[in-house]
Amino acid sequence: MNDQQTVEFDDIQALARFAHGHLQDSCFLLLSVIDRHAAGRWLQRANIATAGQKAELPDTAVQIAFTPAGLTALGLPEQTLMQFPEDYLTGISGDESRSRRLGDVDHNAPALWQWGHHDWHAVHLLLLLYSHRGSIGRFREEIADKGFDSAFHVCHTLPTDTLSPHEPFGFKDGISQPRIDWQHTQRTDVHAREAYSNLLAPGEIVLGYDNEYGQLTPRPLVSTTSDTHSVILPPAVDHPGYQDMGRNGTYLVLRQLQQDVSGFWKYVHEQARGNATLAEELASQFVGRQRDGKPLVIPTVRNIPGISRKQTDNHFDYDDDPYGFQCPVGAHIRRSNPRSGDFPPGVSGFWSRLVSTLGFNRQAEQQDLVASSRFHRLLRRGRTYGAIHPQSAETDKEQGLQFISLGANITRQFEFVQSAWSISSSFAGTREERDPLLGHRRALDNGTRTDNFMQADAAGAQRKLPSLPAFVTVRGAGYFFMPGLRAVRYLGKMAEQNPDGATPNGDEPDSAVISEINSSSSVAGRP
Repeated sequence: MNDQQTVEFDDIQALARFAHGHLQDSCFLLLSVIDRHAAGRWLQRANIATAGQKAELPDTAVQIAFTPAGLTALGLPEQTLMQFPEDYLTGISGDESRSRRLGDVDHNAPALWQWGHHDWHAVHLLLLLYSHRGSIGRFREEIADKGFDSAFHVCHTLPTDTLSPHEPFGFKDGISQPRIDWQHTQRTDVHAREAYSNLLAPGEIVLGYDNEYGQLTPRPLVSTTSDTHSVILPPAVDHPGYQDMGRNGTYLVLRQLQQDVSGFWKYVHEQARGNATLAEELASQFVGRQRDGKPLVIPTVRNIPGISRKQTDNHFDYDDDPYGFQCPVGAHIRRSNPRSGDFPPGVSGFWSRLVSTLGFNRQAEQQDLVASSRFHRLLRRGRTYGAIHPQSAETDKEQGLQFISLGANITRQFEFVQSAWSISSSFAGTREERDPLLGHRRALDNGTRTDNFMQADAAGAQRKLPSLPAFVTVRGAGYFFMPGLRAVRYLGKMAEQNPDGATPNGDEPDSAVISEINSSSSVAGRP
């Protein structure tokens, strides 16, 4: 591995490598900058948790991410800001077409959100705090004692709860995560791997490293001649004379998802006509796993790179279940990660690849309809809120998930998974249904209903469960940039030394050069 690809863990925020699972309490704050100078000083002193391995686990952790408005509030020049991707700059609720693709319509519409739409221009930072059980209040007070209150205004405190191994519907969570190939042991050539692999190139999560296309994702660069503060940043490995503001950073997607737990279990019990065993089976089919995390498909004996054979809850793919007899094709976890390779099952070598390309020798129609999973994986770091209640309990307390995903390309990763897999009414050849957990139930333009759930049966025709309610409601959402630590200090120094908003040196990078930088790397950001 060359030095340019050696991962700089000490400059990466810890969340990209660790989930802080030993820190059971958390506090998520949406902030606005009220004093640029004070904010700059606070950012330079903030003890942000890094991905560098330490002998002892920390007692607390701070992570920070910024909106485009936040970068502007800290004094980042527009020329640099405009190098960020369009999806991040426009925002998750800034375009009706995007909202429609993501399923943010009807009861999920941004106009109904509690945060992230009407007030999005005022949200500048996302501050994530983690601590041991029972100490998060004290830790938040310690943060406030260090000049925090003079720098920031808290716009929203998002609900969180003590970390639980189960999500509110009652299913074991956090089982399936990609394993990041930090040592670059696996090839990233396009169509180099026929079968599913759980190993993921570092550049799929962290900017500045090769992604699964074997290229660097476009990221904001700063000219060394136009910005005296840029010397803090790492040099751009592919563009001499420029410093890399994006290297070791990642994009963070946050969605507050309220879950109708009582409605979920009421529906499955009604469909099962009061039979508790059948109700449990149906709920598991919606999810794709049993409540203890055991997958519905029989674990495969194939060697899946990045997954140990001891990880029986994650050591499987869907190659032997193309029709969904074991796990419904439309199940939540199958939509979230189809576990597909670059080619359908059984394809290896030149001739079989050619036959597959021509559309022959496929076991099932949907095998040619699902894109290779490795180009669309997400690293999830969410936390639940609202106490987990038994399935039969009625409660007025809101329950849900603060969904967090990390990735280097919002469009190709989060938006693709959400729109092409979860929300799509034709995922992998399915019809008239969307994700049974995350999906809305709006009919198609031609009037075709999508509030169904299909159960395939090897002995006969598939069963259609009708009138499926919506079980999840979006309460707020946002796109954030989580920089590397040097980039955080760069922003802090810029804000502190330019409190009036002046661009450093009164100069900006050459626009023609910046255009060349973005265009030369554009293939790596393909959707």
